[in-house]
Amino acid sequence: MPLKFKYWRAMLANLLITLVKSRVKRNWAFSNLVSIILQQLMNYINIYGFLEDPEGSWREIIKENKLKYQNSLFPEIEGAYF
Repeated sequence: MPLKFKYWRAMLANLLITLVKSRVKRNWAFSNLVSIILQQLMNYINIYGFLEDPEGSWREIIKENKLKYQNSLFPEIEGAYF
């Protein structure tokens, strides 16, 4: 891949993270924000809510999962294993 595409990707990522940082009221260091976004990239969470109150967001996710699997016989099994 040509080097110019890597620069464009880096600038686009920098712009998107800067936009997220501008909407969040809590003061985050840019490097911490980048690492948190990279860790949470594959999770379905509200990134703004998560960055405002990380602990509260995880509590809500755990509560939703408990409600979703409360009537299941095998709550730890999410799919069929063959």
